[in-house]
Amino acid sequence: AEDVAAAVAGADVALVQFAPFGPAAAAALKPGGTVIRYGVGYDNIDLGAAGDHGLRVGYVPDYCADEVAEHTVSAALALLRKLPALDASVRSGTWAAAQTARPMKPFADTVFGFFGLGQIGRAVQQRLAGLGFRFIASDPMLSQADAAALGVRRVDTATLLGEADVLCLHAPATRETTGFFNAANLAAMQPHAIIVNSARGQLIVEDDLAEALSAGTIGGAALDVFNVEPLPADSPLRTAPNVLLTPHAAWYSDAAIDRLQGLVAEDVARALRGEGPRRPVGR
Repeated sequence: AEDVAAAVAGADVALVQFAPFGPAAAAALKPGGTVIRYGVGYDNIDLGAAGDHGLRVGYVPDYCADEVAEHTVSAALALLRKLPALDASVRSGTWAAAQTARPMKPFADTVFGFFGLGQIGRAVQQRLAGLGFRFIASDPMLSQADAAALGVRRVDTATLLGEADVLCLHAPATRETTGFFNAANLAAMQPHAIIVNSARGQLIVEDDLAEALSAGTIGGAALDVFNVEPLPADSPLRTAPNVLLTPHAAWYSDAAIDRLQGLVAEDVARALRGEGPRRPVGR
């Protein structure tokens, strides 16, 4: 935090990716300056401190929505069709399709659940809509009218946990959602259910998930985000069964990098002209 404060001292605009932007940095930036989060979330920016110093805060939530949705869909379908397990069976010399794949529902009998149904969650649902899934979602910001228009049944979290065959996480890390997927809530899921997280690692208690996977009380997991990144060498997730791990890669495509850099440059230009960010963050 001290390095960040020193780096931004007197600047009109600060670009922040993973470094913490706290009270000292907010006080060091030029009064009325602008902070741009060089990415989707803004958990590392102290919005209260920024507001106290009259700073504008922006972020870039839309540069990789398609990429994250497509990564999420790919991971979910791979686990639903047991592709990692089937691939491993062939490589080990086992030729037993049904034995390896069981249990496996057809997509038409599969309930696809969403923990949060914002921009990326909706992009996931739209990509899956033609495959026959039934959709449920728990999101306090989702209206009944929007749910009906999307073909999604709005449910509470208890129903979501109990009915979803695959559960995709698309929520921010807040006081209410951090650690929500703990031992008790994982135990409320069906034993064959899979969980897919391309949102925030803090939503899941990782030791509890690893234990549930090892005990067979949850069917599988695909994780692109973690509490600590890179994933520590001693993380129990590394040896847990039926888990697909990727290195915070859901955002990536060649085009996404160009898109992010272009949008951030646009925000810098706006700030230097005295305009607000393209996508502002409120206090």
